[in-house]
Amino acid sequence: MNKVLGIGNALVDILIRLENENLLSELNLHKGSMQLVDKEFKNLVFEKTVRLNKVQASGGSAANTIHGLAALGIDTAYIGKVGNDELGKFFMKDLQDNHIKPFLTSSLTETGVASTLITPDSERTFGTFLGAAVELDTNDLNDDFFTWYQYFHIEGYLVLNKPLVENALKMAKKKNMMISLDLASYNVVESNLDFLRDIAAKYIDVVFANEDEAKAFTGKSPEKALDEIATMCNIAVVKIGKNGSLIKQGNDVYRVGAIPASVIDTTGAGDLFAAGFLYGLVKGLSLDKCGHIGALLAGKVIEVMGAKINDGVWDNIKMGVKKIEAD
Repeated sequence: MNKVLGIGNALVDILIRLENENLLSELNLHKGSMQLVDKEFKNLVFEKTVRLNKVQASGGSAANTIHGLAALGIDTAYIGKVGNDELGKFFMKDLQDNHIKPFLTSSLTETGVASTLITPDSERTFGTFLGAAVELDTNDLNDDFFTWYQYFHIEGYLVLNKPLVENALKMAKKKNMMISLDLASYNVVESNLDFLRDIAAKYIDVVFANEDEAKAFTGKSPEKALDEIATMCNIAVVKIGKNGSLIKQGNDVYRVGAIPASVIDTTGAGDLFAAGFLYGLVKGLSLDKCGHIGALLAGKVIEVMGAKINDGVWDNIKMGVKKIEAD
């Protein structure tokens, strides 16, 4: 069985459902974006939302993808950094409870938190306090981490530490791993465009982007963005929300529809799509089947609060995956 290794910002998601969009304006948070915030801003968010219900879950883009793969029975591991605090212990335990091998280092800095503000239209906006996660660096990487894994998944949010990203990619490439990159948020792409385009061309086999990220990455509409991204890597995937996804490898293009879903919260949709797609690759399925499994996972996660799906829904998902594999 091929195994998947992920690396990303190890964060604990604090999911907060807002009654309207007023707080986003008050905090100057651009709807649908990920913005880095300091500890004081994180505390301010908590103060402003003290009367609202909050849900806590381990998170971070790559961690969500790895969790999805583990739930489907794939052997996985995760590289990240947490604080030596209760949230750090929570994150570690969540990996272990889900049979994910933790390659976690710890810091005296507190564990990072992603304040996930969910507006009534189910769109999510992140105010991310990276905390200990930002301290992950090349000294925390070990060649042994990459030895027993065939796939390497990296989140675009890590580009704030470019030496870390490039070193990790070189180590993975040295082991002949298939490397996938999720482009993260459109504003992260805009701020790190040259670097992302450079590593995509040099190291990446699979690029995942949503419509906004693809536009930021190429300046083009989804179909034309797909064509351009596919010139940089082996497999290009552009997700277009309720219209599904576009996939291209060489001259072959696939359009995969989304599944019907009652949207509650879009947190984790892209991450779980990547999990389903990578599951298909690990299993040697055709790219259209990879896309259908990705769509299935994405459609199910948007029907729950946060990026975690309960065991009962996973049972249903696994039945759906088997059907896609068999068709």
